[in-house]
Amino acid sequence: MGRTTIADVAREAGVTKATVSHALSGNRPISQETRAKVLAAAERLNWVPSQSARSLATRRANAIGVVLARDPEVIANDSFFPAFIAGVESVLAETETALLLQVVPDRDAEERAYRSMSHGRADGAILLDLRVEDWRVPLLAGLGMPTVLVGAYDQTHDFSCVRTDDGAPMRELIEHLRAHGHSRIAHVSGPLDYVHSKARADAYVEAVGDAALLREGDFTAGSGRERTAELLALPERPTAILYSNDTMAIAGLSLARSQGLVVPTDLAVAGFDDDHLSAHLSPSLTSVSSDPAARGRAAARLLRDSILGAAPRTELIDCNIVHFRESTSGPASAGPDVSRRTP
Repeated sequence: MGRTTIADVAREAGVTKATVSHALSGNRPISQETRAKVLAAAERLNWVPSQSARSLATRRANAIGVVLARDPEVIANDSFFPAFIAGVESVLAETETALLLQVVPDRDAEERAYRSMSHGRADGAILLDLRVEDWRVPLLAGLGMPTVLVGAYDQTHDFSCVRTDDGAPMRELIEHLRAHGHSRIAHVSGPLDYVHSKARADAYVEAVGDAALLREGDFTAGSGRERTAELLALPERPTAILYSNDTMAIAGLSLARSQGLVVPTDLAVAGFDDDHLSAHLSPSLTSVSSDPAARGRAAARLLRDSILGAAPRTELIDCNIVHFRESTSGPASAGPDVSRRTP
Protein backbone atom coordinates (compact mmCIF):
# COMPACT_ATOMS: atom_id res chain seq x y z
CA MET A 1 0.00 0.00 0.00
CA GLY A 2 1.32 3.46 -0.93
CA ARG A 3 1.79 6.35 1.46
CA THR A 4 -1.41 7.99 2.67
CA THR A 5 -2.02 11.41 1.11
CA ILE A 6 -4.24 14.40 1.77
CA ALA A 7 -6.48 13.14 -1.05
CA ASP A 8 -7.03 9.90 0.86
CA VAL A 9 -8.02 11.86 3.98
CA ALA A 10 -10.40 14.06 1.97
CA ARG A 11 -12.05 11.01 0.43
CA GLU A 12 -12.36 9.32 3.86
CA ALA A 13 -13.90 12.45 5.41
CA GLY A 14 -16.14 13.19 2.44
CA VAL A 15 -14.69 16.68 1.88
CA THR A 16 -12.34 18.39 -0.55
CA LYS A 17 -8.56 18.50 -0.20
CA ALA A 18 -8.84 22.26 0.36
CA THR A 19 -11.17 21.67 3.30
CA VAL A 20 -8.69 19.23 4.85
CA SER A 21 -5.94 21.84 4.46
CA HIS A 22 -8.05 24.63 5.96
CA ALA A 23 -9.19 22.42 8.84
CA LEU A 24 -5.59 21.77 9.84
CA SER A 25 -4.05 25.17 9.11
CA GLY A 26 -6.80 27.45 10.37
CA ASN A 27 -6.51 29.57 7.23
CA ARG A 28 -10.27 29.66 6.67
CA PRO A 29 -13.28 29.45 8.98
CA ILE A 30 -14.19 25.78 9.34
CA SER A 31 -17.03 24.47 11.50
CA GLN A 32 -16.12 22.40 14.53
CA GLU A 33 -18.13 19.51 13.07
CA THR A 34 -16.16 19.54 9.81
CA ARG A 35 -12.83 19.90 11.61
CA ALA A 36 -13.71 16.97 13.87
CA LYS A 37 -14.65 14.88 10.80
CA VAL A 38 -11.30 15.67 9.13
CA LEU A 39 -9.27 14.92 12.27
CA ALA A 40 -11.11 11.64 12.77
CA ALA A 41 -10.40 10.60 9.18
CA ALA A 42 -6.72 11.54 9.53
CA GLU A 43 -6.49 9.49 12.71
CA ARG A 44 -8.14 6.45 11.12
CA LEU A 45 -5.67 6.59 8.23
CA ASN A 46 -2.73 7.37 10.56
CA TRP A 47 -1.94 10.45 8.47
CA VAL A 48 0.14 13.38 9.74
CA PRO A 49 0.79 16.34 7.41
CA SER A 50 4.38 17.26 6.71
CA GLN A 51 5.26 20.36 8.71
CA SER A 52 7.69 21.56 6.06
CA ALA A 53 5.09 21.08 3.32
CA ARG A 54 2.49 22.93 5.35
CA SER A 55 4.88 25.83 5.98
CA LEU A 56 5.75 26.08 2.28
CA ALA A 57 2.08 26.02 1.31
CA THR A 58 1.02 28.67 3.79
CA ARG A 59 4.27 30.68 3.89
CA ARG A 60 3.98 30.58 7.65
CA ALA A 61 5.99 29.09 10.48
CA ASN A 62 2.83 27.64 12.03
CA ALA A 63 4.11 28.87 15.39
CA ILE A 64 3.50 31.82 17.70
CA GLY A 65 5.98 33.35 20.11
CA VAL A 66 6.02 34.37 23.77
CA VAL A 67 9.13 36.03 25.22
CA LEU A 68 9.52 36.37 28.98
CA ALA A 69 12.09 38.82 30.33
CA ARG A 70 11.73 37.85 33.98
CA ASP A 71 13.88 36.34 36.68
CA PRO A 72 13.55 32.54 36.35
CA GLU A 73 12.82 32.41 40.10
CA VAL A 74 9.69 34.51 39.57
CA ILE A 75 8.55 32.36 36.65
CA ALA A 76 9.13 29.16 38.60
CA ASN A 77 7.16 30.32 41.64
CA ASP A 78 4.37 32.30 40.00
CA SER A 79 1.19 30.32 39.30
CA PHE A 80 0.14 32.73 36.51
CA PHE A 81 2.52 31.54 33.80
CA PRO A 82 1.80 27.79 33.60
CA ALA A 83 -1.96 28.40 33.66
CA PHE A 84 -1.70 31.12 30.99
CA ILE A 85 0.44 28.91 28.76
CA ALA A 86 -2.01 26.03 29.21
CA GLY A 87 -4.81 28.31 28.00
CA VAL A 88 -2.79 29.34 24.95
CA GLU A 89 -1.88 25.74 24.13
CA SER A 90 -5.51 24.59 24.32
CA VAL A 91 -6.32 26.93 21.41
CA LEU A 92 -3.14 26.26 19.44
CA ALA A 93 -3.87 22.52 19.58
CA GLU A 94 -6.97 23.07 17.44
CA THR A 95 -4.75 23.89 14.44
CA GLU A 96 -1.59 22.05 15.54
CA THR A 97 0.23 25.36 15.94
CA ALA A 98 3.47 25.35 17.95
CA LEU A 99 4.29 27.67 20.85
CA LEU A 100 7.79 29.16 20.80
CA LEU A 101 8.57 30.17 24.39
CA GLN A 102 11.81 32.03 25.07
CA VAL A 103 13.11 33.31 28.42
CA VAL A 104 15.66 36.12 28.12
CA PRO A 105 17.86 37.95 30.64
CA ASP A 106 17.67 41.54 29.40
CA ARG A 107 16.26 44.02 26.91
CA ASP A 108 18.87 43.38 24.21
CA ALA A 109 18.15 39.65 24.24
CA GLU A 110 14.43 40.31 24.21
CA GLU A 111 14.71 42.56 21.15
CA ARG A 112 16.85 39.97 19.35
CA ALA A 113 14.22 37.31 20.10
CA TYR A 114 11.41 39.38 18.56
CA ARG A 115 13.48 40.27 15.50
CA SER A 116 14.35 36.61 15.00
CA MET A 117 10.70 35.59 15.31
CA SER A 118 9.68 38.22 12.76
CA HIS A 119 12.11 36.67 10.24
CA GLY A 120 10.21 33.43 9.93
CA ARG A 121 10.42 31.70 13.31
CA ALA A 122 6.90 32.72 14.36
CA ASP A 123 3.77 34.11 12.73
CA GLY A 124 2.83 36.35 15.63
CA ALA A 125 3.51 37.15 19.28
CA ILE A 126 1.67 37.44 22.57
CA LEU A 127 3.02 40.31 24.65
CA LEU A 128 2.96 39.84 28.45
CA ASP A 129 4.21 41.98 31.34
CA LEU A 130 3.23 45.19 29.60
CA ARG A 131 4.98 48.32 30.82
CA VAL A 132 3.36 51.72 31.17
CA GLU A 133 5.71 52.97 28.44
CA ASP A 134 6.52 49.79 26.54
CA TRP A 135 9.27 49.89 23.88
CA ARG A 136 8.16 46.49 22.55
CA VAL A 137 4.85 47.77 21.17
CA PRO A 138 6.37 50.15 18.57
CA LEU A 139 9.11 47.59 17.86
CA LEU A 140 6.62 44.85 16.95
CA ALA A 141 4.53 47.32 14.98
CA GLY A 142 7.61 48.30 13.00
CA LEU A 143 8.43 44.65 12.38
CA GLY A 144 4.92 44.15 11.00
CA MET A 145 4.36 41.20 13.31
CA PRO A 146 0.78 40.31 14.34
CA THR A 147 0.66 40.78 18.11
CA VAL A 148 -1.81 40.57 20.98
CA LEU A 149 -1.28 42.65 24.12
CA VAL A 150 -2.30 41.10 27.44
CA GLY A 151 -3.06 43.90 29.88
CA ALA A 152 -4.70 47.28 30.26
CA TYR A 153 -2.29 49.10 27.94
CA ASP A 154 -3.49 52.66 27.30
CA GLN A 155 -0.90 54.00 24.87
CA THR A 156 -1.78 54.29 21.16
CA HIS A 157 -1.41 51.02 19.26
CA ASP A 158 -2.96 48.99 16.43
CA PHE A 159 -2.94 45.55 18.07
CA SER A 160 -5.64 43.35 19.53
CA CYS A 161 -5.73 43.39 23.31
CA VAL A 162 -6.94 41.23 26.21
CA ARG A 163 -7.83 43.40 29.20
CA THR A 164 -9.01 42.81 32.76
CA ASP A 165 -10.02 45.22 35.51
CA ASP A 166 -7.17 44.81 38.01
CA GLY A 167 -8.41 47.68 40.16
CA ALA A 168 -11.81 46.17 40.99
CA PRO A 169 -10.57 43.37 43.31
CA MET A 170 -8.31 45.82 45.14
CA ARG A 171 -11.30 48.05 45.88
CA GLU A 172 -13.34 45.03 46.97
CA LEU A 173 -10.59 43.89 49.37
CA ILE A 174 -10.27 47.34 50.92
CA GLU A 175 -14.04 47.63 51.35
CA HIS A 176 -14.06 44.23 53.08
CA LEU A 177 -11.20 45.19 55.41
CA ARG A 178 -12.78 48.52 56.32
CA ALA A 179 -16.01 46.73 57.16
CA HIS A 180 -13.94 44.73 59.67
CA GLY A 181 -12.51 47.90 61.25
CA HIS A 182 -9.19 48.25 59.41
CA SER A 183 -8.03 51.81 58.81
CA ARG A 184 -4.27 51.33 58.30
CA ILE A 185 -4.21 49.18 55.16
CA ALA A 186 -0.88 48.76 53.34
CA HIS A 187 -0.10 47.50 49.85
CA VAL A 188 3.03 45.72 48.60
CA SER A 189 2.84 46.12 44.82
CA GLY A 190 4.70 44.53 41.96
CA PRO A 191 7.07 46.70 39.89
CA LEU A 192 5.16 49.89 39.22
CA ASP A 193 6.28 50.12 35.59
CA TYR A 194 4.08 47.08 34.89
CA VAL A 195 0.60 48.18 33.84
CA HIS A 196 -1.18 45.60 36.03
CA SER A 197 0.90 46.53 39.10
CA LYS A 198 0.22 50.22 38.52
CA ALA A 199 -3.52 49.60 38.03
CA ARG A 200 -3.72 47.82 41.39
CA ALA A 201 -1.58 50.46 43.11
CA ASP A 202 -3.64 53.30 41.63
CA ALA A 203 -6.86 51.66 42.80
CA TYR A 204 -5.32 51.18 46.24
CA VAL A 205 -4.22 54.82 46.56
CA GLU A 206 -7.59 56.06 45.33
CA ALA A 207 -9.43 53.86 47.86
CA VAL A 208 -7.29 54.62 50.93
CA GLY A 209 -6.60 58.27 50.09
CA ASP A 210 -2.77 58.36 50.04
CA ALA A 211 0.37 56.35 49.26
CA ALA A 212 1.93 56.47 52.73
CA LEU A 213 1.68 52.68 53.18
CA LEU A 214 2.45 51.70 49.58
CA ARG A 215 5.68 49.74 49.08
CA GLU A 216 7.04 48.48 45.75
CA GLY A 217 8.11 44.84 45.52
CA ASP A 218 9.23 42.69 42.60
CA PHE A 219 6.97 39.61 42.97
CA THR A 220 9.71 37.55 44.68
CA ALA A 221 9.41 36.09 48.18
CA GLY A 222 12.50 38.08 49.21
CA SER A 223 10.91 41.40 48.32
CA GLY A 224 7.69 40.38 50.07
CA ARG A 225 9.60 39.70 53.25
CA GLU A 226 11.68 42.90 53.01
CA ARG A 227 8.75 45.22 52.33
CA THR A 228 6.75 43.56 55.12
CA ALA A 229 9.63 44.11 57.55
CA GLU A 230 9.66 47.81 56.63
CA LEU A 231 5.93 48.14 57.22
CA LEU A 232 5.92 46.26 60.51
CA ALA A 233 8.79 48.41 61.81
CA LEU A 234 6.74 51.62 61.47
CA PRO A 235 5.77 53.34 64.76
CA GLU A 236 2.16 52.79 63.71
CA ARG A 237 2.23 49.56 61.78
CA PRO A 238 -0.57 48.58 59.40
CA THR A 239 -3.32 46.25 60.56
CA ALA A 240 -3.69 44.78 57.07
CA ILE A 241 -1.36 44.27 54.08
CA LEU A 242 -2.46 43.55 50.50
CA TYR A 243 0.15 41.97 48.24
CA SER A 244 0.27 41.92 44.44
CA ASN A 245 0.91 38.17 44.31
CA ASP A 246 0.66 35.18 46.64
CA THR A 247 4.42 34.56 46.71
CA MET A 248 5.03 37.91 48.42
CA ALA A 249 1.94 37.46 50.61
CA ILE A 250 3.07 34.08 51.92
CA ALA A 251 6.54 35.44 52.67
CA GLY A 252 5.01 38.43 54.46
CA LEU A 253 2.64 36.24 56.45
CA SER A 254 5.55 34.04 57.53
CA LEU A 255 7.59 37.06 58.66
CA ALA A 256 4.68 38.49 60.64
CA ARG A 257 4.18 35.19 62.45
CA SER A 258 7.91 34.96 63.19
CA GLN A 259 7.58 38.32 64.96
CA GLY A 260 4.79 36.97 67.16
CA LEU A 261 1.87 38.52 65.30
CA VAL A 262 -1.28 36.45 64.92
CA VAL A 263 -2.94 36.42 61.49
CA PRO A 264 -5.62 37.72 61.16
CA THR A 265 -6.08 38.98 64.75
CA ASP A 266 -3.04 41.30 64.70
CA LEU A 267 -2.53 41.54 60.95
CA ALA A 268 -4.83 40.71 58.04
CA VAL A 269 -3.08 39.50 54.87
CA ALA A 270 -4.29 39.04 51.28
CA GLY A 271 -2.59 38.05 48.04
CA PHE A 272 -3.26 37.96 44.31
CA ASP A 273 -3.37 35.16 41.69
CA ASP A 274 -4.70 32.50 44.12
CA ASP A 275 -1.84 30.01 44.09
CA HIS A 276 -3.03 26.41 44.45
CA LEU A 277 -1.48 26.23 47.94
CA SER A 278 -3.09 29.42 49.25
CA ALA A 279 -6.36 27.80 50.32
CA HIS A 280 -4.42 25.14 52.25
CA LEU A 281 -2.22 27.39 54.39
CA SER A 282 -2.86 27.89 58.09
CA PRO A 283 -4.50 30.34 58.18
CA SER A 284 -5.82 30.01 54.63
CA LEU A 285 -4.89 33.00 52.48
CA THR A 286 -7.44 35.41 51.06
CA SER A 287 -6.49 35.88 47.41
CA VAL A 288 -7.76 36.95 44.00
CA SER A 289 -8.10 34.30 41.30
CA SER A 290 -7.59 35.87 37.90
CA ASP A 291 -8.15 32.86 35.60
CA PRO A 292 -4.95 33.20 33.55
CA ALA A 293 -6.04 30.21 31.43
CA ALA A 294 -9.06 32.19 30.18
CA ARG A 295 -6.78 35.09 29.30
CA GLY A 296 -4.43 32.70 27.50
CA ARG A 297 -7.30 31.27 25.45
CA ALA A 298 -8.55 34.75 24.55
CA ALA A 299 -5.05 35.92 23.55
CA ALA A 300 -4.47 32.86 21.35
CA ARG A 301 -7.83 33.27 19.60
CA LEU A 302 -7.23 36.96 18.96
CA LEU A 303 -3.73 36.27 17.65
CA ARG A 304 -5.01 33.55 15.33
CA ASP A 305 -7.54 36.03 13.95
CA SER A 306 -4.86 38.72 13.56
CA ILE A 307 -2.55 36.36 11.66
CA LEU A 308 -5.43 35.65 9.29
CA GLY A 309 -5.93 39.37 8.69
CA ALA A 310 -8.76 40.27 11.06
CA ALA A 311 -9.06 43.84 12.28
CA PRO A 312 -7.66 44.53 15.78
CA ARG A 313 -10.14 44.35 18.63
CA THR A 314 -10.12 44.44 22.43
CA GLU A 315 -11.62 41.69 24.56
CA LEU A 316 -12.43 42.44 28.19
CA ILE A 317 -12.22 39.31 30.36
CA ASP A 318 -14.28 39.47 33.57
CA CYS A 319 -12.27 36.87 35.47
CA ASN A 320 -11.10 38.36 38.78
CA ILE A 321 -12.74 36.75 41.82
CA VAL A 322 -11.83 37.54 45.43
CA HIS A 323 -11.74 34.45 47.63
CA PHE A 324 -12.16 35.61 51.23
CA ARG A 325 -10.49 33.19 53.65
CA GLU A 326 -9.18 33.06 57.20
CA SER A 327 -6.29 35.52 56.73
CA THR A 328 -8.73 38.46 56.53
CA SER A 329 -11.51 37.16 58.79
CA GLY A 330 -12.50 38.78 62.07
CA PRO A 331 -12.28 42.37 63.29
CA ALA A 332 -9.14 44.47 63.27
CA SER A 333 -7.26 44.58 66.56
CA ALA A 334 -7.30 47.77 68.58
CA GLY A 335 -3.59 48.26 67.98
CA PRO A 336 -0.20 46.56 68.03
CA ASP A 337 0.14 44.01 70.81
CA VAL A 338 3.85 44.35 71.51
CA SER A 339 3.68 41.54 74.07
CA ARG A 340 3.37 39.14 71.14
CA ARG A 341 6.31 40.60 69.21
CA THR A 342 9.72 38.99 69.40
CA PRO A 343 12.67 41.36 69.95
